[in-house]
Amino acid sequence: MSAPSIQQSRQIHPSAVVSPNAQIGDDCIIGPYVVIGDSVVIGDKVRIDSHCVIDGRTTIGDESHIYPFVSIGLPPQDLKFAGEETETVVGRRNRIREFTTIHRGTKGGGGITRLGDDCFLMAQAHVAHDCLIGNSVIMANAATLAGHVIVEDGANIGAYSGVHQFCRIGREAYVGGYSVVVKDALPFALTVGNHAKCYGLNKVGMRRRGYSKETLDSLHHAFYLLLSAKLNTSQAIDRMRAEIDNVTEVDELIKFIESSQRGAVK
Repeated sequence: MSAPSIQQSRQIHPSAVVSPNAQIGDDCIIGPYVVIGDSVVIGDKVRIDSHCVIDGRTTIGDESHIYPFVSIGLPPQDLKFAGEETETVVGRRNRIREFTTIHRGTKGGGGITRLGDDCFLMAQAHVAHDCLIGNSVIMANAATLAGHVIVEDGANIGAYSGVHQFCRIGREAYVGGYSVVVKDALPFALTVGNHAKCYGLNKVGMRRRGYSKETLDSLHHAFYLLLSAKLNTSQAIDRMRAEIDNVTEVDELIKFIESSQRGAVK
C-alpha cells in the first residue's frame, strides 16, 4: 500500500478557510469555519476546533489543542500599533480553551507575544501584546494579562484576575482568583487580593511540584524575614543572605526582588 499523501494526513473541514500560503503540519485536525491566514505555521498533530481565527505571523507548536472561538495573532489592542510586522509564537502541547484571545506583539514592545510549552489557558483568558509566558503556566477562566507582562514557569493565575502592564509573575507563583496585580508577584508565593498582597509561601503548590522539605523550610524562613520580621526589604535580603546558604530558590527570590522595576508585592 502506498504511503498517504500530506493532504490525506490532515483533516480539514470543507467550511474552513485556510490560506494556501499557510503551512499546516501532519496529522492536524481543522474544524468547521476555522480561518487561518497567510503567514500562519501550524505544527504536527495540532487540533483546531470550530470557529477559531489564527492570523498574522503566528506559529502554533506540535500537539496543541485550540478549542472553539479562540483567536490568536490578531492585531494588538494598542493605539500606537500601526500595522507593523510582528508575531505570535505558541509552543507545544498547549491547551487553549474557548474564547481565549492572544494578540501579536508591537514594534515598541519587542515585536513578539510568546507562550511556552504545556500551558493551560482556560476559557476567556486574555494574553495581550508583547507578553512572554513560560512553560507549564495555568491561567484560569477570564484571567487577563495586560501588555508586556512576563509570566515565569509554573505560575498559576486565578480566575478573573487582572495583571497590570509591565508586571512580572514569578516562577511557581500562585495568584488567587479575582486579584488585581499592579506590582511584581513574587516567585513561590501566594498573592491574593485587590490590590494584591503577598501571603507567604505557596506551600500547597510547591509540595505538589515535588520540592524538598529543606527547600520549603528555607523559603518559609525567607518569606518570614521579608513579610513578618518587621524589616525593610534591604534588611530582609541581607538577613536571607546571612542565614540561608546555597538554596537556589532563595537566591532566585532575592534576584527577582532586586531586579524589579515596578516593585514587588508585599
